[in-house]
Amino acid sequence: MKERILTTAPVDGGNATRQYEYLVLSVGPKDSLADARQRVREHSEYGRWELERSRLYMGGGRQYWLRRKVMLVSRTA
Repeated sequence: MKERILTTAPVDGGNATRQYEYLVLSVGPKDSLADARQRVREHSEYGRWELERSRLYMGGGRQYWLRRKVMLVSRTA
């Protein structure tokens, strides 16, 4: 199972600026589906990730895309 994190540039949607961070989980065809589900569940519960997309490929491989908002904090002092 492979994990990689991708970031996006800020997108101006009206007045608010949104930026997402993506986590891509790639699961091979011989990896356990229960282990993949457990990994997605742990990331969503403890890391505040949400499942955006899942894909099943012809060879049996799977790919899960999780995303979360990046909090941009402005300096006040």
